[in-house]
This record gives sequence, structure tokens and C-alpha cells, in this order.
Amino acid sequence: MPFPTRLTSIAALAAVSLAATTVSACGDDSTPAAPAGPTAVVVGAADTAAPTTTAVGSTTTAVGSTTTAVGSTTTIPSAPAPSSTASSTTITPTPAQTVVVSTPVLAAIARDIVGVAAKVTVLMGNGVDPHDWSPSAKDIAAMGAARLVVVNGLDLEEGLGDAIEQVNRKGVAVFRAAEHATLRTLDEGATHGHGHGHGHGHGHGHGHGHGHDHGHGAKDPHLWMDPNVMAEVATALGSALEAAGIPTGGRAAIVADNLRALDSRIRDRLATIPGARRKLVTGHESMGYFADRYGFRLIGAVVPSLSSQAEASAKDLAALKRLITNEKVSVIFTELGTPRATVDALARDVGVRVVELGSHTMPADGSYATFLTAIADTIAGALGTP
Repeated sequence: MPFPTRLTSIAALAAVSLAATTVSACGDDSTPAAPAGPTAVVVGAADTAAPTTTAVGSTTTAVGSTTTAVGSTTTIPSAPAPSSTASSTTITPTPAQTVVVSTPVLAAIARDIVGVAAKVTVLMGNGVDPHDWSPSAKDIAAMGAARLVVVNGLDLEEGLGDAIEQVNRKGVAVFRAAEHATLRTLDEGATHGHGHGHGHGHGHGHGHGHGHDHGHGAKDPHLWMDPNVMAEVATALGSALEAAGIPTGGRAAIVADNLRALDSRIRDRLATIPGARRKLVTGHESMGYFADRYGFRLIGAVVPSLSSQAEASAKDLAALKRLITNEKVSVIFTELGTPRATVDALARDVGVRVVELGSHTMPADGSYATFLTAIADTIAGALGTP
């Protein structure tokens, strides 16, 4: 090859090498650089912090996206999070920002209030009977490491009492929902037996004692069956979270408002049920708040106790059969923890249907609004005009 031609080839190779070096310096090791020009990091809609600029070639990253409150009535802004110039950064709460909640239904409310300010861990699995559950060593350890532990109270979580005392002694804050709610009380003055005893302190429903450990005068722990009561809990929980160092950005007030809006929608959904058919026979005495709120009469329960762990006697079941017949009840609503064989035998004896209520089971979307709406739909479908 002539000498000038060799010089030309060497110069061309040098130019190619220099171009490759330039590409590597502007992008990462394996990806060509994007066109120059910074891209802003997007902070949640409610955040007021000035936008942070990313490095050349990065992509836009959403930090602090929004979540929707219970009932999808009002959008709840997510909690502010530290901005980052790294496009791959994920906001992960530290262990000190953990909230441990006993039941899935309470966890649904807690998540709406917390947003991304903390990690919410639920102890019980979905569809687990809280009356028949005990914590593992891992559960107790999680409680001990939490910034706040949230429980229902009133012995709903019958197996959690010792663990709560243990973590409380270690200085972990414990929020008991029942201490911040208008509670339904079973009438101390009423006689024992099905169909007696009006609930006081919350509406005008009926309660039953039957001589079990949860008799007349007991406080009903099933407070999540009334969205207005849960609005009270949400407001108080927001304050407890703030006191524990977890910012809520005012989301507790929004959640409470949405729960009250949900109450109106549930009332409208149940309006189609005639007054003569607004009678409930349930698995155990778990529907008192719902009955009080929406104008139902509690005729009786297969397990005549606030706890599903109690047992029905032959005398209890005989009395319930008479009431179902006399009151012309058409449906028995069974639920988690109620012996199905007992319910089916009773239904056959009196000639009524059995319909299952998911009173302890959250839906796939984890929403309290979806949960309570499904219960209202089930009851309206079973008791609506035949």
C-alpha cells in the first residue's frame, strides 16, 4: 500500500476510537447517551419542594405518587419523600418507619393514612379469624421493632394480649382503635335469650348475652362494621402516627371524610330492602354495628356470643329455631368461625337459605370501601324484594 494511503487509514482509525470514547463518557457503560438536556424529577402533586435536576441522560422518575382514599371520593396526596438524582432510586421505609397492624381491615385504613411515609405490616393473614389467632415469635419481634403498633382492642385479638404488654414495656407505642370509637354496649338490664337486649351507646340495634363471657354490658369489638365509627378511628390514628414521628400530611382527615361518604353510599344501597325483611340472623354476634347503623333488627346468632370461640347449646339453638320461624326470617348469614355443619343443620330444620358474609375477609384490592360495599351488596341481594 502506498505510504499516503497508510497515513489516511491510521487517521480514520484514530477518529473512530475517539468517537467511541466520547459515547462511553456521556452515557453508562453499555447504553448510548441520551441527548443532552436535564430532566426534572417529579415530586408528588401535593409537595412544594423545588424540583431536583437529574444527570445528563437520565429519565424522569416519579417520587411520591398519589394514592386514592377509601371510597375513591378524594385523592390523597402521598407523603413527601427525599428526592434523588438517581433515576433508579426506590423509596424504601427504614425499620424505624414501620407500623405493625393486627388485622387486614385496620391495615387498609392505616395504609390510606400513612401513604409512603412508613411501611405497614399486617400480622394476621386475610380471612383469619381474629378470635382464634396467636402471634408467632416473628410477629412479636416485628411488633417490638415497630414505630407504632395498631390493634382493635376489646379482646378481639384474644391471643395478642401478652405480646402487646411485652412490647409496651419496651417503649413501643400501641394504638387501640376501640379507645377512640363510639362503642356499642350490650344492655346490662335485658333478660338473657335471643332477640332481647338493645345496644346502647351506638344506635338502636339489638344485642344478646346468653350467659357467655361476652354477656350484657360487654363492649362490642366489631367496630369496623360501621364506617362512621371507623372515621373516628382514622382521625385518632392520624394523631397517633404523627406523635410516633410518622408524617401523614393531613391524609387522616381526608380518609375520615371519605368514610363518611361511604356511609351514605351504603345506606343508599340498602334502601331497597323492605322494613319487614330487615332482620338478621348471623353466625356470631358480629353485625351489631352494621345493624344499628342501617336499621336492621338482630334476631339472633348461631353462636350467641361476641366471640366465635364460644359454643351454642342445644337450648340456644332451640330458641333460635323458634325465633326464625316466628319472625319469618328467610336467610341465615354465616361467617368466618361459625361451625358450618351447625348452620346447615339449623337451616334445614327451619327451611331457610344460608348466605356467607365476608365480615373478616378483605377483597383483592385491599380497600375498606370495597369490603363494606360487598357486604352491603350481599345482604341487599339476599333480603331484597323476593
